[in-house]
Amino acid sequence: MSAKQQTAISKVMALLQEWDKGSKVTRKKILQDFIAQNQNKTGPELEQEFAQAASLFLTRLTAWLRLTYMIGTALNEQLKAISIFLSASSGHKFMAEFLEVGGILTLLEVIGLKQAREDDKSEALRNIHFIANAGRKYKELICESYGIRAIAECLAKSKSEETQDACRNLLLMLAQGNPKFEVQVYKGLIALLPCSSPKAQQMAAQSLRTVQPIVKNANPSIIEPLLNLLKTLHLEVQFEAIELIKELMDYEVGQTLLSGLVGLLRPAKEDIIQKPDLLEDGDVPKMNAPLPVFVQQAAAAKTIGILARDSNELAEKLIQLRVVHNLCYAMGNMDYADSQRQASISLEYLCRTFPIVDDHVRDAMGDNLYDLFMSNPETLYLNMNHVQADVLVSNKLNIPKLVERVE
Repeated sequence: MSAKQQTAISKVMALLQEWDKGSKVTRKKILQDFIAQNQNKTGPELEQEFAQAASLFLTRLTAWLRLTYMIGTALNEQLKAISIFLSASSGHKFMAEFLEVGGILTLLEVIGLKQAREDDKSEALRNIHFIANAGRKYKELICESYGIRAIAECLAKSKSEETQDACRNLLLMLAQGNPKFEVQVYKGLIALLPCSSPKAQQMAAQSLRTVQPIVKNANPSIIEPLLNLLKTLHLEVQFEAIELIKELMDYEVGQTLLSGLVGLLRPAKEDIIQKPDLLEDGDVPKMNAPLPVFVQQAAAAKTIGILARDSNELAEKLIQLRVVHNLCYAMGNMDYADSQRQASISLEYLCRTFPIVDDHVRDAMGDNLYDLFMSNPETLYLNMNHVQADVLVSNKLNIPKLVERVE
């Protein structure tokens, strides 16, 4: 053995002894030095740095992590140090050693800890990402450790966009090239749609557009939470929901979604009645937010217009589902201007495209209201009186069949 090798071994042994005897502060300093000196090193380079005994340091590191992760002692430094081993090219040996001691479960528990800081969760997710990136076998190991649920819950509960983004990217990674668990990831994303975080809802709907073609069949459980997303006041969530609805038209749930959209144009009476707030202070001026059911009505009218413009076939299906009758009803909603406006725009398109629709609408509205409507559907709600609104709400429109359309 050369003097150089002897010196390297002595240096490593001294470091390991310092670690074994050291306090929390000492260990944290060792970790900080290790992180600063070993970024982006390969597996062989790490072995050289530790005189072929890098595993001895990794073993100590993983043992300390498992003992202290719940109290957060130098947690960020520990996770960053572990990421150097897991991300090292030609370092599969280190990954195998980390997994053998239950490393995946520890990382998943870190992202589920209420008391863990967001940057610690991000670092844990980064480590899970390195494991998933190692191939299908490793993705399956994460999923078998209930990783999909843990990552989805972290996405739903996290307050940091960086953490949420890391969760979303991980879920997409687990859905791709992982046939055994792709449906489970898909169901996990559907389960995120009703959560209370608008950002998580947006990311889930966006991710479903990527995962849906992978799983091929659309699960009927997607329909209700997706239509409920139309109640949101967050336009970015509504946009993703509408885009997902558009893509689902090519699947077997398409017809049910169309029926659901048409139904949303006529909210149930019990959903419209405002419940009095007993705790409300009558002396304080109150900003009235629109009822979620009216926001949903307006969004449904908007979506129907988009679908009708995208495809004449879909427009015909909608007409057979009595969409014209329900659009007129929504146009008569004097409580929410956006419902009136979106319904008017969608109905105008159907009138200009299908002569039979135009004839029936003219008969139902009468010439004065019809002319007012067709001259500028976007501003009809500004120029319409309560009598005309009642005409629209009580319309009996029923178009039995489609004879022709204007190409």
